[in-house]
Amino acid sequence: MPPASQAPAPPALPPAPPVGPGPRRRPPPWLRPTIRIRLTLLYGGMFLVAGVVLLTLIYVLAAQTLRKGTPEFRIFGTDVRVGNASCPGLPSLGTIGEINAAISDCLHDQREGALHRFLNHSLAALVGLTVVAFAFGYAMAGRVLSPLGRITRTAQRVAGSDLHRRIELGGPDDELKELADTFDQMLDRLDRAFESQRRFVANASHELRTPLAINRTLLEVQLADPAASPELAQLGKTLLATNERSEQLVEGLLLLARSENRVVDKKPVDLSEVAAQAVDQTREEAHAKGVALRGARERVFVQGNGVLLERIALNLVQNAVRYNVPEGGWVEVVTEPQPGCAVLVVANTGPVVPAYEVENLFEPFRRLRTERTGSDKGVGLGLSIVRSVVRAHDGSITAQPREGGGLIMRVVLPR
Repeated sequence: MPPASQAPAPPALPPAPPVGPGPRRRPPPWLRPTIRIRLTLLYGGMFLVAGVVLLTLIYVLAAQTLRKGTPEFRIFGTDVRVGNASCPGLPSLGTIGEINAAISDCLHDQREGALHRFLNHSLAALVGLTVVAFAFGYAMAGRVLSPLGRITRTAQRVAGSDLHRRIELGGPDDELKELADTFDQMLDRLDRAFESQRRFVANASHELRTPLAINRTLLEVQLADPAASPELAQLGKTLLATNERSEQLVEGLLLLARSENRVVDKKPVDLSEVAAQAVDQTREEAHAKGVALRGARERVFVQGNGVLLERIALNLVQNAVRYNVPEGGWVEVVTEPQPGCAVLVVANTGPVVPAYEVENLFEPFRRLRTERTGSDKGVGLGLSIVRSVVRAHDGSITAQPREGGGLIMRVVLPR
């Protein structure tokens, strides 16, 4: 088999699908349809509707009062002279009928003008009071909903695996306090459950690793005995391989259980350095299988746990090397920055993977057309661990079959 350095140059990878710009920014509180905004709009809208109805009734009653309560004037005589101080259209000279008609028109105009001024002033007052009502409703809604804000902040801290926090809401024994007390009770149960899980993982780590380590030591000592028969040596090698597989299974299960939780203590980690370390650790195995390792890795930092991120890259590169073609295979490891996120791409040659089988590869103990046990390529937890660790870092992982065989694994992590 030719060395990896003499392997033919692999074909270029297909263009990567576009990566989203990362998590969307939330709009300001006054632009989101929050409960506070909805309550404010409801209170202000009801006040506005009630004000319009009240103003309409007052306007109708005022109009009726002016029309029925204003006396009608009639002028009688033969020689009449009338001034027009408040009625510009009132003639100073004319017949009795013309003057009476002019006076009626003047009184009608005076009533309509008074109603018009009343309506304008009332509408202006209504608009001002509506603005005050909206501001008052916004303030009162914030005061009433402040316990919900406290519950939300506590829930956000709990989402970061801080299960020791409690709301402990005081005040009157109303529905909000009942909700907060119920939430505290739920947190108590969750805290006890997660604490029990942590103790179980710690105990299982000790109880399962110790006998396996003792078995490995005894088998290695027995295999080092030069007087051992060939049959005994072969049996020892078989048992040692089985013991090593059990150790890998235990480590994978424990890591899978730990990585299901969200990572809280995050630090800046260079994703290109993590990928380079994974490539270095896999180089000897790849050289033995005749698989060429390549890829350009740009420096990009993410917030996360360095050990778990290294496990992501190592598992992906190991899978890409182990599930490859017998000759002329290659693995390409690429890191690149994207707006708001960092991308790790691991592509390889290998067997053809049907599209409907891709999602099953992320399930525990699932392999492509292989048995659950008896394989020398791993214990079937590699991609399950990768997906769990990626989710713990608020990222995403996708797999895409390559044309001609193999896979393209894309890990997107927030920066």
